[in-house]
Amino acid sequence: MPTAQQYPLRIGMVGGGNEAFIGAVHRHALRLDGHCTLVCGALSSTPARARASGEVLGLPKERIYNSWQDMLAAEAKRPEGERMEAVSIVTPNHLHKAVAIAAIEAGFHVISDKPATISLDEAREIEMALNAHPHVRYALTHTYLGYPMVRHARHVATSGALGRLRKVYVEYTQGWLSDAIEGAQKQAGWRTDPKRSGPSGCMGDIGSHAHNLTEYITGEPFTELRAWLQAVVPGREIDDDGMVFFKQTGGITGVLTASQICAGEENRLCIRVYGEKGGLEWCQEEPNTLMVKYADGRQERLRAGLNLSDDAARISRTPSGHPEGYLEAFATLYSDFAKSLRGEGDYFVPDITQALRGMAFIERVVESSAQGGAWLDMGY
Repeated sequence: MPTAQQYPLRIGMVGGGNEAFIGAVHRHALRLDGHCTLVCGALSSTPARARASGEVLGLPKERIYNSWQDMLAAEAKRPEGERMEAVSIVTPNHLHKAVAIAAIEAGFHVISDKPATISLDEAREIEMALNAHPHVRYALTHTYLGYPMVRHARHVATSGALGRLRKVYVEYTQGWLSDAIEGAQKQAGWRTDPKRSGPSGCMGDIGSHAHNLTEYITGEPFTELRAWLQAVVPGREIDDDGMVFFKQTGGITGVLTASQICAGEENRLCIRVYGEKGGLEWCQEEPNTLMVKYADGRQERLRAGLNLSDDAARISRTPSGHPEGYLEAFATLYSDFAKSLRGEGDYFVPDITQALRGMAFIERVVESSAQGGAWLDMGY
């Protein structure tokens, strides 16, 4: 069995060069706890940019690759104790499948940015590759599941403290795409391009987080949904705004809204879950606070670092009153992935199950909207 002395987990990155926002986030996160290290990369589809990005990061010149295909082939030839062990995929969505499957078939673990692919069929292809290589692990970076108070929210919601769950309201609103900036801003460019982003823009990018967060906190999967999508900014090819009505197992019903044209909003991801006896509320912009309200009038303002459930306490790094945020939540996923691979415990990290559910959600939302808001079965 692997031992702690084999730390840190050696990671190679695909995508995420100097101009990529999410690449830097992944690199900070994977290094934060000392459980992972970046040893190589194919950081851009343009060789000159890949080289420049690798040099800025201080990677050895011989381990800065012009393509991910070169990286997989060269790293596989290195001695077992030196070669990369996992591939971090931080490319636009349309490239996820090819890199993931090739890495799995080469025997490398995969940790991928979300959504997993641009279609449910592609995600199923990744699942097939994993089934054929059972020693390989796959993780999906649904960042918000790394927050301690999200873990505690799940504990509250599934413990019976709120009674039988009845209702969920979840919203994810941003304002950064209120104007047509895709011609001048790289991140906006690929996220609004269906060839690179997939069939949905806003719902694929942030609505999928809201869906994932809802299923995680309640412990209940979606069963049916009906959706309405629109592209508000003239000329935009895919949705930048939408709404979903949904049903979950256990009799829960809910409303999910996602929008990137809410001018003035930054990153407002908020969820409210109600049961027979009370409800809870968590907002990502105030991640260290969880509100719990009861039918008898009692209210609890729970804070990170104080009297948390075991899993929430385990992933808390600082004493109460010392805020932890987005990078720490991201780091939790990387660290728990590494510790699981090292045999130090069976820690939860979103995996191919969440990948498949996420893609099913996106496809059903697009299909329902195209059918005028028809109720559709989730099919998982």
